[in-house]
Amino acid sequence: MVLSSDGHHAQVMRGVLDMCVLGCLVDSPSYGYELLQKLEEAGMPAGSEASIYLVLKRLKKHDLVEAELVASASGPARKVYRPTDLGRQVLTEWIDDWRTVNRGVETILAAHLPS
Repeated sequence: MVLSSDGHHAQVMRGVLDMCVLGCLVDSPSYGYELLQKLEEAGMPAGSEASIYLVLKRLKKHDLVEAELVASASGPARKVYRPTDLGRQVLTEWIDDWRTVNRGVETILAAHLPS
């Protein structure tokens, strides 16, 4: 039986995308489309702008980010997101977890992938 990779990809990307969005916001408060651009520039497949807003909604629900309407010179006000103190703390924990998991995954895969 061959498993569809679509569901697996979505599961992997969800946690990674949350961490990357929060990381981008620590560097610089941003609005949704701007975050999508930053992620794409970094080579991170972020999906659509709608995906980014779902991530921001999830992070906001857990008090990891806060939003503020900021006037824009080129149109309507934009909702700009920034991490909360809790968000910064959680990001540090997520980074530690990611590094641990990544080391383990790389070790396992290195034994099974051609050099």
